[in-house]
Amino acid sequence: MPTLVNCSGDDELYLGGSLCTVGPNFDVYYRPNKRARINAPFTYENLHFEQNQIQKPTIEVLPDECLFEIFRRLPSSKERSLCACVSKHWLNLMSSICKAEICKSDKPTSSDMETIFAGEDQDIEGDGYLTRCLEGKKATDVRLAAIAVGTSGRGGLGKLSIRGSNSVRSVSNIGLSAVAHGCPSLRSLSLWNVSSVGDEGLSEIAKGCHMLEKLDLCQSSSISNKSLIAIAEGCPNLTTLNIESCTKIGNEGLQAVAKSCPKLQCISIKDCSLVGDHGVSSLLSSASNLSKVKLQSLNITDFSLAVIGHYGKEVANMVLSGLPNVSERGFWAMGIAQGLQKLVSLTVTSCRGVTDASIEAIGRGCWNLKQVCLRKCCFVSDGGLVEFAKAAVSLESLQLEECNRITQSGIIGAVSNFKTKLKSLTLVKCMGIKDIGCEVSMLSPCESLCSLSLRNCPGFGSGSLAMVGKLCPQLQHVDLTGLYGITDAGLLPLLENCKAGLVSVNLTGCWNLTDNIISALARLHGETLEVLNVDGCRRITDASMAAIAHYCMLLNDLDVSKCAITDAGLAILSGARKLSLQVLSLSGCSEVSNQSIPFLTKLGKTLVGLNLQNCNSITSSSIELLIESLWRCDILA
Repeated sequence: MPTLVNCSGDDELYLGGSLCTVGPNFDVYYRPNKRARINAPFTYENLHFEQNQIQKPTIEVLPDECLFEIFRRLPSSKERSLCACVSKHWLNLMSSICKAEICKSDKPTSSDMETIFAGEDQDIEGDGYLTRCLEGKKATDVRLAAIAVGTSGRGGLGKLSIRGSNSVRSVSNIGLSAVAHGCPSLRSLSLWNVSSVGDEGLSEIAKGCHMLEKLDLCQSSSISNKSLIAIAEGCPNLTTLNIESCTKIGNEGLQAVAKSCPKLQCISIKDCSLVGDHGVSSLLSSASNLSKVKLQSLNITDFSLAVIGHYGKEVANMVLSGLPNVSERGFWAMGIAQGLQKLVSLTVTSCRGVTDASIEAIGRGCWNLKQVCLRKCCFVSDGGLVEFAKAAVSLESLQLEECNRITQSGIIGAVSNFKTKLKSLTLVKCMGIKDIGCEVSMLSPCESLCSLSLRNCPGFGSGSLAMVGKLCPQLQHVDLTGLYGITDAGLLPLLENCKAGLVSVNLTGCWNLTDNIISALARLHGETLEVLNVDGCRRITDASMAAIAHYCMLLNDLDVSKCAITDAGLAILSGARKLSLQVLSLSGCSEVSNQSIPFLTKLGKTLVGLNLQNCNSITSSSIELLIESLWRCDILA
């Protein structure tokens, strides 16, 4: 019986008493009995009679209807759980009993009194605070039935996630029906890649779990509009609906949700070929509390975006991705409708309708927009970016990724027009940026910008960096990952113009930088610098470690992976009196050997993380000794 008792890694079923085998397939729980007071004479006839009785357990000859009536009259959830441990047959019967069908006696039994005096609660359903997650081969109907029976008396099941399924005994409608019968407190249900569950199982959830608030369906090819309509009618408290790659769900199901779920707040629909304008527009026009909208890879048109712009008065967060049938007119209409007055965050990916005109309209119509991320929007150019910067008066964070029509001129013009609001600017793989000269003396500096991230933009060189430094004097966080073209001379003006003091600097992959710029960084910003990453800067040597040890008093995270650091550099670092490193990465530092173990041990007094991967000069025995001495530190080797 271990499969039934410990079916999901948790103790879903109560244990107690003893188990006695009364047949080839049945284990029955019984209470310990007192010794008989009357000594009956022993005869072989009595023994033969008792053996015949054991071979045919009387309760098993009862039909399921009678067993059902017996089980629903058991005094507590403990007894019901124990009976469910007897056999799979009894478990299935027990899991078919709904909460409303359980008989509750007004008069407390002796078992109830024993439980009360022992300080235990009797049949507490609670608010559904228990969580269960079944993945892969653990996802079976038997485990779901055990969860349904076992959690009913211990707070109730509140959240259930099923990801994948057992290839032999996969989760089916039967298992989901058991949850529907035994877990009325269920508030969150997630089904990922469970093709064997269809409309019947989800419809049972709609009938039994009226408190359901969150439904997440991913790659559920057997679930159609029918069950989504049932959920809409049976679960009016639904607040979150996520649907991804469900080929049978379309407009009809979404229209039912829009009609019957007035509390809906978050909607995410991805890669559902049957979903079109009618479904999306119904949701947006009916769900007055909708605050988060995520639409990806759908066949919607300009009409849907116009509806969003007009009716999305409560929408604060919106993600639009892969909408090939939406043109410039749709995004433009969404902006000029001026209904998205509470929109704070907007992310648009791979949408050809995002152009200079449409992005300017969005900036003018969405007054409270604070975060914007544009990915692979190839029709946005410098002129549109500058006009957007002028219109988006509340913008605090801007991220541009693979927007290849943006050039150095557009970035400089946008930064100078954001003036006092923009705090974070991120450019990722923008290949249109070239290192050309530009006069910035006539432009207004952006005093508010404190975070600058320029990742994998190879055309962004030393000249561009120097100009950004002049325009952004209050920088505190700088990420220049992959800018292999910059030199010490190009980075130095930026460091000298940062008046607020740099807190974190990431120079990963900037292999032309030398010890001179690290020494300048430590000297100029050592009193504020907390994080430094020079991973892959192969010209950084022990001289940089000496500067860090001398000037950087607040540094807690240092990554010098694949640099020319030796044991001598670690010796200098460990001798720093005021340095209290918490994370140190030396991955790929081939010159660090066993001789550095004492220095690492000394640094380890404050370390919580140490990366020694690919340090081939350190032997495994030395690493084992280090692990023993630094038992509080996570060591990767």
